[in-house]
Amino acid sequence: MTGGQEFRTVVDQTWSADPAHRMRWEKSLAFVRASGVIPLPVRAGLDIGDRTPATDMLEAHFGCRFDTTSVDLDTEPLDRAKSYPVVTAFEVIEHLYNPLHLLFQIRDVLDPAPSSRLFLSTPAWKPAFLQSPDHFHEMPKRSLDALIARAGFEVARSAEFGIRSPLFCLRGVRPMLRCIFEKIRIYELAARR
Repeated sequence: MTGGQEFRTVVDQTWSADPAHRMRWEKSLAFVRASGVIPLPVRAGLDIGDRTPATDMLEAHFGCRFDTTSVDLDTEPLDRAKSYPVVTAFEVIEHLYNPLHLLFQIRDVLDPAPSSRLFLSTPAWKPAFLQSPDHFHEMPKRSLDALIARAGFEVARSAEFGIRSPLFCLRGVRPMLRCIFEKIRIYELAARR
């Protein structure tokens, strides 16, 4: 948590070094690569949140610089001076009080071309005792799909994947339960026009 604000994760070297994050970034990028809808290279991209090693991976794939955000994603607007053919929001909305606001803002900066995409990921819902204390929302699929539709997006593709190694799962009962329940839900979204 940062500055006394609950549900905000500090992106630093310790956080970035977690092997689960590396696995999540690699699987997220594999999902993005499988799209094939966005013509490469793109002119610009937007990665919602702080810059992470995943941002570098996205830049290498799309062949362009990715901007990142520095505004309060719950209340402030994104910079509408630019539009982007690709926007990513990996593990962001679960930290927000108002994820619908962010999704509306992303719609406003997403390029109007039919090939433009938002790639969004968030942890799948899990029992309360396994949820992160830094997450405000861990939504069941039905609720997440309703949020996406309400924001004016349609699902082009979706997937779910785990982020823990088999060795992690063998460390005890709680790690085994995390291996069962701790999944990432990822979407490729197109704005409804």
